[in-house]
Amino acid sequence: MDKNIQEPDLSRIIEMAWEDRTPFEAIEHNYGLGESDVIALMRQTLKPSSFRLWRKRVSGRSTKHLAIRHPGITRGYCKTQYSRVKGRR
Repeated sequence: MDKNIQEPDLSRIIEMAWEDRTPFEAIEHNYGLGESDVIALMRQTLKPSSFRLWRKRVSGRSTKHLAIRHPGITRGYCKTQYSRVKGRR
């Protein structure tokens, strides 16, 4: 794993790792980090309780792995994931 990951990239990798519909392969394609690298990065970056919660969340989740992902899922995130709530900024 590259120890020289810049802060904006680190934040985006962590965000992608938390997203349910973003497969590990997308992180590897964009940043060159395989699943085991992402796990190591998350272990080093997150608090222990947050890491355990994340691992429990992604373990066995079919949307995190292209090989076992349903073919009908074609986007990396939910279309409402980044929508703004009216009146909030």
